[in-house]
Amino acid sequence: MAGQNPCAGIGDWDTFRSVMPVCRRYIYFDHAAVAPLPDPTRRAVEAWLHEATEHGDVNWPQWAEQIEALRRETAEFLGALPIEIALVRNTCHGISIVAEGFPWRPGDNVVIPAHEFPANQYPWLALKDRGVEVRRVPPKDDGTIDLRALEEACDSRTRVLAVSWVDYLTGFRIDPAELAAMAHRKGAYFLLDAIQGLGVFPLDVQQAEIDFLAADGHKWLLGPEGAGIFYCRDSLWDMLRPTSVGWNSVEHPFDFHRIAPLWKPSAARFEGGSQNMMGFVALRASLSLLRSFGTEALSRRSLFLTEAICSVLQRCGASILSQRDERHASGIVSFTIPDIDPIRLRQSLLQRGVVLSLRESKLRVSPHAYNNEDDIASFDRILQDAIKSCRMD
Repeated sequence: MAGQNPCAGIGDWDTFRSVMPVCRRYIYFDHAAVAPLPDPTRRAVEAWLHEATEHGDVNWPQWAEQIEALRRETAEFLGALPIEIALVRNTCHGISIVAEGFPWRPGDNVVIPAHEFPANQYPWLALKDRGVEVRRVPPKDDGTIDLRALEEACDSRTRVLAVSWVDYLTGFRIDPAELAAMAHRKGAYFLLDAIQGLGVFPLDVQQAEIDFLAADGHKWLLGPEGAGIFYCRDSLWDMLRPTSVGWNSVEHPFDFHRIAPLWKPSAARFEGGSQNMMGFVALRASLSLLRSFGTEALSRRSLFLTEAICSVLQRCGASILSQRDERHASGIVSFTIPDIDPIRLRQSLLQRGVVLSLRESKLRVSPHAYNNEDDIASFDRILQDAIKSCRMD
């Protein structure tokens, strides 16, 4: 049955590794891009596929309960209320709920770091024809966020400060509570693009006083693409105008003959019509796996592994471009190797079974907690071989 908990018995890192089939073929250091799916997630999808194939919509009520269970479990994971959680397609979808639904006036502005991932730029830039200015604040010389410049960019017409929890390129991790307080001092709301931190770092949205949060599940949450979450503080639902609305947006969704735009008294009003049942079933299974460890343990493990990788990179003569102090380090490490073409080096590593990313001419590693010391020892050897190979060519 698709509603059973597929993660019973998970409890240690070796067990975690045993349910990640990708380990049989690769040293997978690319979770900041797209994560491989765990076995419990695959089984949950297979169960759903079997039911959908063999029974059509007979089991739809049970699937709908799984969706609501995901909503409740996501709320617990974030320190939120279930009514503050909407299940969305991706990070852009969640950010666009705010961007398109906010009560803008000509002359208002949004402040963002200039080097944000496009998901946290285009929804705001699309507001130009509504008279909304987007203030893109350049980073410091080392590529990290300039917090003072961000605050100075905010003024009395700033309505939203939108910042990524973890920068996709440098791995620089902010303190969400600090940025939320900065926004509130300026009379603005704070939106957190959480996709590069959610799943491996702890967060309580109420304690941090976050107003909005968006994240897809296909990175550190180990879910599939196209299944994400959006958090909206309960006092702010009515401020946002629902835009992508449908039969599932109203408080009487199954009364199909009653046409009355009475929006749900929850963030679910922003979900619109039919949902990605299979994707959310998968995301729930992955979230259950991660919750069995707890984010405190996951974050410690992530930082331990990235520190070990940094030691390997330093021995190989790499220039590490990521901040590694305890406050700002994350699961992402970007680097370059002097006099080595990063495109060729990445391809050489892939041919040897190491998966990592290339972003803006920088190589980027992003291990998860199931990676282990053997992976790092193998990476050390393979990286040295790949560097030699590139230099010989």
